[in-house]
Amino acid sequence: MTSSALHTPRGPVTRKDVARYAGVSTAVVSYVVNGGPKRVAPATEAKVQDAIRVLGYRPNAAARALKLGSSETLGLIVPDNSNPFFSLLAHAVEDAAADLGYALVLTNSDGNLAKERRNIRNLAARQVDGVLLASVLFEPDLDDLEKADIPSVLMNHGREAAGFNSIGVDLAAGARIAVEHLIGHGHTRIGLAMGTNVSGEVDGRERGWLEALRDAGVPEGQIVHGEFTRPGGHLAGQRLIASANRPTAIFASSDMQAIGILRAVREAGLTVPGDIALASFDGSVESEYSWPALTTVEQPVRAMAEAAVAALVGAGRGEPAQHRIFPTQLRVRQSCGCP
Repeated sequence: MTSSALHTPRGPVTRKDVARYAGVSTAVVSYVVNGGPKRVAPATEAKVQDAIRVLGYRPNAAARALKLGSSETLGLIVPDNSNPFFSLLAHAVEDAAADLGYALVLTNSDGNLAKERRNIRNLAARQVDGVLLASVLFEPDLDDLEKADIPSVLMNHGREAAGFNSIGVDLAAGARIAVEHLIGHGHTRIGLAMGTNVSGEVDGRERGWLEALRDAGVPEGQIVHGEFTRPGGHLAGQRLIASANRPTAIFASSDMQAIGILRAVREAGLTVPGDIALASFDGSVESEYSWPALTTVEQPVRAMAEAAVAALVGAGRGEPAQHRIFPTQLRVRQSCGCP
């Protein structure tokens, strides 16, 4: 019989089993599994890791959470993680959380208030250490989190909401930059494909579009509201193209809408930017690989994710609620008419 067989337990593998197999104390196994707090010699760590692999040891997350008083888990609620922008945001949040030793639970609200509230209740019941929420409301109901003493941060938030930790960009300023760029190309009929929300508030991107037109003395263009999706943009593009005073340029409130507009323009036998120039908002990876590539207002997703996670479980934990605004950047590509 091999020494491996002699050391292999018959029941569920415990930390004691790993320690016995590796010839170390259970404390050393704990340091290796948890990455500290004490350092372990490389040769000893290799023996422990080998024991874990051979025995198939899996740390008991529930027991560890009970001992530490922490689930070491964060929750993230987004409207739709199939949207490349929210997919990028979720990935950045996961990386930032992992850097601090936390796992991430991702949920989708589908832009639905009832589902958003259900996700909040579920995360509160799981006793996560914090929740990051890209809400469909400007001031969402976070009573379930507050009762459970779970901190939260509002993501993708354009302006301050009193009493809430929030992270976002100045939507109006970003939209202004894009629309002013289109005006700089000589366009005086600039339409807006604007995503819908359930809050009833005028979106900052709509305000920025309107302010840029008024300040330049350009007539107010047509607005078409629709979903922040490719089909929503496709429908908005069809309606704008079919209007009596067809715009020569369109600002889309998301890259996904702009992708839909590209299809609508093509189907109408027109070209971008030859017949209709196009600019959008978000700065998703997809904007760079459409054809033509989209001129878009890019949000600093990684910096926002790191700041949000830090506010929950990092350096900013326990600090008074604050709203952090990050700068946007116009990524100029071909869809606006630039070479």
